[in-house]
Amino acid sequence: MSAAVEAPASESTGAHSASSHPALIGLTIGALGVVFGDIGTSPLYAFREALQQSAGDGIDPSEILGVLSLALWTLTLIVTVKYVLFLMRADNHGEGGVLALAALARKSIGVRSRIALVLGAAGASLFYGDAIITPSLSVLSAMEGLRTIPSAAKMFDEGTIRALTIVILIALFFLQSKGTARVASLFGPVCIVWFLTIGGLGAWHIADELSIFRVLLPTYGIQFLSTHGTVGLFVLGAVFLTVTGAEALTADMGHFGKKPIRIAWLLLVFPALTLNYLGQGAFALSRLEAAAAAGKPFTNQDWFFLMAPESMRGPLIVLAGFATVIASQAVITGAFSLTQQAVQLGLLPRMKLRQTSASFVGQIYVPAINWLLMIGVLVLIIQFKTSSAMAAAYGIAVTGTMVVTTLLGYLVARHVWHWNRVWALAAVLPFLCLDLIFFGANILRVIEGGWVPLAIAAAIGLLIYTWVRGKGIVRAFEARQSIPLADLAAALAKRPPERVPGTAVFLTANPRSAPGALLHNLKHNKVLHERNLVVSIRTTDRPVVEPEMRSTVERLDDNFEIVVLNYGFMESPDVPADLGVGGKTEMRSLDAMKTSFFIGRNTLKPEADVGMPLWQDRIFMFMQRNASDPTDFLKIPPGKVLELGEQVTV
Repeated sequence: MSAAVEAPASESTGAHSASSHPALIGLTIGALGVVFGDIGTSPLYAFREALQQSAGDGIDPSEILGVLSLALWTLTLIVTVKYVLFLMRADNHGEGGVLALAALARKSIGVRSRIALVLGAAGASLFYGDAIITPSLSVLSAMEGLRTIPSAAKMFDEGTIRALTIVILIALFFLQSKGTARVASLFGPVCIVWFLTIGGLGAWHIADELSIFRVLLPTYGIQFLSTHGTVGLFVLGAVFLTVTGAEALTADMGHFGKKPIRIAWLLLVFPALTLNYLGQGAFALSRLEAAAAAGKPFTNQDWFFLMAPESMRGPLIVLAGFATVIASQAVITGAFSLTQQAVQLGLLPRMKLRQTSASFVGQIYVPAINWLLMIGVLVLIIQFKTSSAMAAAYGIAVTGTMVVTTLLGYLVARHVWHWNRVWALAAVLPFLCLDLIFFGANILRVIEGGWVPLAIAAAIGLLIYTWVRGKGIVRAFEARQSIPLADLAAALAKRPPERVPGTAVFLTANPRSAPGALLHNLKHNKVLHERNLVVSIRTTDRPVVEPEMRSTVERLDDNFEIVVLNYGFMESPDVPADLGVGGKTEMRSLDAMKTSFFIGRNTLKPEADVGMPLWQDRIFMFMQRNASDPTDFLKIPPGKVLELGEQVTV
């Protein structure tokens, strides 16, 4: 999953569907630079790694043909059929991705929405593993191309290549706080050059073995699997590297729209990838024949870079470096976007988030996620050392996310599109079986490195589970302590407390119950403001909420108004602005100097015999302490906030 880095704000949330040719062309070019960066750099390592799995007892022509057939049919079935034709229909008001589908499914299936929540959390957890591996593997693969230049091979040993990769990625992470709006316009054109280059390079080498087109018959792949036993499964796990990044097709629908993504895939990306893989296969076959004729041993090599003439490898490596940096950027901003959605949906605590561009959608920066990703990326490079060693860790995170997306696709088909169970199962089961086969094949590589994304996903999943459960305990405590707001209003009408001038805004999760901060204010200060707004913030199943749907207001009596502010799961709340503080709106006009905000903040107390286990209590308390201050998250001026609360045992 990635996030848009260059879609104009005016073209988000549906505006991108404009049928004008200039807009369509612009969005298609934009999608090339964001959506397809990851899958577009897979030829750097995918065919090489898949072929390596069958190289234990030597490589023969049938193995080259079998691996290539599996790679091309994987691209066709997983990306073209599953994503382009089926899953891209499952969108949440134009927005895609695992959490967008989870939000849509949760609303549709009602009381059974826990299934959608668990699937969404699992998909999000696995994606963070993907977000750490993608920059490491892609940039390192590009830099390893330097070893294919004879004059530079001695200068660029493994240690030097790792150091160069680390320098590039550190620079990339340090640039995140500046935003990428200024250079984002170059992403699309660079990727166009990249796809034309890899397609042309492949087409040039197809002439080495014109019979290579026979791999378009699936029989070669089927025969390979039927004759290679367990080795065939290891190959299948490596073949899956050809479709890493396919999740971006649905994740970025909200930024570019379905049509531009489909056009880019069908007219440029898919043909370029197919030609390049065919060219690598033909080139490998011709080298095998030449080695056999000369009586020399044949070894698996870095076919992608070797296809280029020696004089052109330097420019190709530079271009590959740019392409992999773009792919890494898309995944990093995707992690930022996913984090924003997870916070809005209540799966993670509030985090400091900054919009880095006023003109471009998806240009957000989350410092905590940025530095955690950088640390993870550097650890992987230092630990695994080469792209081949790291490739074993890649497939599990991607296949796991795909399994989750397919299951959510079933929930959407069944409960949103209202297909009957037979049709929904008929549509989804073939894809699910395919995903599970690939997932099982990748599980075999756990010892080689596949444990890394699983460990990352398990850690993130534990944090999500702890946060959701802990917040549930706190909410239950608050519900037990609260009284209906209507009852409090009636009691205050009979025995009015002392009134003070100004407006009090009480923020609460449940606007029908008296906020704890209000009760504490009455208990300890024994006063009530002239005007009191009980404000609740709701995250909807939509990515963005229209301005006219932002708020609903209900006047309870002369003392209280209930205000519900609605936000999409991809929006950041701005409570003062949406309440009309310091300005005039159709709803109200509030004097900024006479408005105070009251927030309930409870003190947590760990207790082994109550709520969660003690170790989980401490994790929850750590997350609560390190959560972004609500005043920052809600954009409330710090000097206008009063926090009141009590001790809660978790």
